[in-house]
Amino acid sequence: MSSVVRSRLEGPSAPAEAKTFRLLTPTGHLGFTPIEEGSFWVGVERQPDAIVADSGSCDIGPHALGADESASPRTWQEHDLDLMFRAARRLGVPMIVGSASDTGTDRGVREYAAIIRELARRYKSGPFRLATIYAQVDLEAMARRIKAGAWTAGLDGRGPLTLADLEQTDNAVAVMGAEPIQEALRRGADVIVAGRACDPALFAAPLMEAGYGRAIAYYAGKLLECASFCAEPFAGKESILGVVEPDAVTLEPMSDYQRCTPASVAAHAMYERADPYRENLPGGYIDMSNCSYEAVDARRTRASGARWVDAPRYTIKLEGAGKVGERALMIIGIRDPNTIARVDEAIAWSRRKVAERFSGSAYQVYYHVYGKNGVMGDLEPVKEIRSHELCVVVEGVAPTRAEAVEMTNLAGRNFMYARLPGLRGTAGAAAFLSDEVLPARPAYRWTLNHVVEVQDPLELFRIEIEEVSGN
Repeated sequence: MSSVVRSRLEGPSAPAEAKTFRLLTPTGHLGFTPIEEGSFWVGVERQPDAIVADSGSCDIGPHALGADESASPRTWQEHDLDLMFRAARRLGVPMIVGSASDTGTDRGVREYAAIIRELARRYKSGPFRLATIYAQVDLEAMARRIKAGAWTAGLDGRGPLTLADLEQTDNAVAVMGAEPIQEALRRGADVIVAGRACDPALFAAPLMEAGYGRAIAYYAGKLLECASFCAEPFAGKESILGVVEPDAVTLEPMSDYQRCTPASVAAHAMYERADPYRENLPGGYIDMSNCSYEAVDARRTRASGARWVDAPRYTIKLEGAGKVGERALMIIGIRDPNTIARVDEAIAWSRRKVAERFSGSAYQVYYHVYGKNGVMGDLEPVKEIRSHELCVVVEGVAPTRAEAVEMTNLAGRNFMYARLPGLRGTAGAAAFLSDEVLPARPAYRWTLNHVVEVQDPLELFRIEIEEVSGN
């Protein structure tokens, strides 16, 4: 690692031996569904040292990033930001939001910052310092890095980053670690709106700035990132309080009906991991193979034992998406037992009729058969159809909207005309929810899922600080 990376990783000195730091998180994805207000205000009364929430995810698919659009209603985003802002300003503690507006593009950061300024005017708040951290990737600048020989690696079976990958990308973001957020805190930021960030980094940053080690800081972030998902019974959008010690974190739900148990917290630690004991992050990973989860009482669990392991290189993940074509959908119901038994033959007939008019890789048609394997596709282990009816969603992708609509219509209507043994007419073979093709959002695909080595954890990010006053 470079000397710049090493100096940033070392950070401030360790906290006093008995110090604790309280982190309140109300949601695992700000704006995706509104925060439950009751448990949030209970958490605020516990006097947290920071209020933190992630606001983005790859789970929503590539469209939002590729099209640079929000996947969540603005009113829900405003609702959640309003709650966090009022509470943080009342307590005088940092408010940290990352991966702004679902994808963490510059648009999302600007939109969230504008909402914060409007809230300041509404509540006559201030003065306070607002930090905006931008993470959108300049594709031409990244191409120059690649030409200059920058070290890259592909994730999940991809090869190293190529110029062709960049050419197929419409929008890309770099996924920051804790360091840019730490830097904003050092510059006196009271409210931080960050672009795309590793979920745990949002929580690790205030802890690391307070002197906590990387292991416990990122480990606490890993456990808190999805808020009430770490508690039972299952519930989303309820607030969780994490009380962090130098070597452990105790989790407590703020709702009155949930509890954080050793089983629920340990399960969440393993959530969404290829390796259940490892959380990969910029600069290294958390080793959770020797972690301990102990019940403090019926509602709280104390987690400890995480270890930080440095990586040989400090790398930043890149996420990018590019447009494939225009999309259309058609919904078909099948109740006829003969057609159900021969649904694969009906699909094959439909494909052949489509191919007669539309050929080439630019034209794609997909058949999602709910009641057979609509969720898991070819990975579905149950091969026998056990339903008395099926729902087929035909999805067409083509270069233009008109072609996508025509192709999808052709694919859907041919379920009535499939020449299946035992079929005596069109009556009953297929039923349309509505005899129309539904226009859909354009199709995008993930083009970048790579890491690139950097010499400074801040070099792909831009931090701006402004004074805001609503008075």
